[in-house]
Amino acid sequence: MITAEDRNLIWHDVVIRREDIEKMNNHRGATVWFTGLSGSGKSTVADYVARILHARGVHTAILDGDNIRQGLNNDLGFSHEDRTENIRRIGEVAKLFTSFGTLNLLAFISPYTTDRDHARSIQGDGDFVEVYVDAPLEVAEERDPKGLYKKARAGIIPSFTGISAPYEVPEKPEVHLHTDKQTPKESAIQVIRKLEEMGIIPGE
Repeated sequence: MITAEDRNLIWHDVVIRREDIEKMNNHRGATVWFTGLSGSGKSTVADYVARILHARGVHTAILDGDNIRQGLNNDLGFSHEDRTENIRRIGEVAKLFTSFGTLNLLAFISPYTTDRDHARSIQGDGDFVEVYVDAPLEVAEERDPKGLYKKARAGIIPSFTGISAPYEVPEKPEVHLHTDKQTPKESAIQVIRKLEEMGIIPGE
């Protein structure tokens, strides 16, 4: 593996420190990683969390899988290797957002445990909050907001998570949502309560 030293790279320390930004914002920077099947409600819940936190003066940024693949990662496909590289890149971006004192909300299927664990490992203790957005396959497929399951069943989309590609369920997420039984607001409040409990945002 080629190291930063091999390439004559030196990390640049910024003048305004993370703790200075967090003090100004009155909340910590952190990465909230929503993972789950397509149609489970990841983006919907992340949007709801952002809406509530914005009203409370919390600085948030939403990074959505479809949006990232249209720009930063538009060179990647959906093979196992490309999925891993997709998550590796966004994990690095999330780490930077956290270091800027921003509470970033990521909505990615991120089907592989090792990829999610790597994204966690590059951040500090308490900076990574894994949220498992759990909806049974039949529920996600019934919702099918983008018509992707229908295409996957027809063989139009190969390597589709939950149909022809695996999804590895998180073993110990900080938050486990059941979006087939909860409203988006109830799910969002559960996430926010965990952020308060972890001291990432102040309680009301």
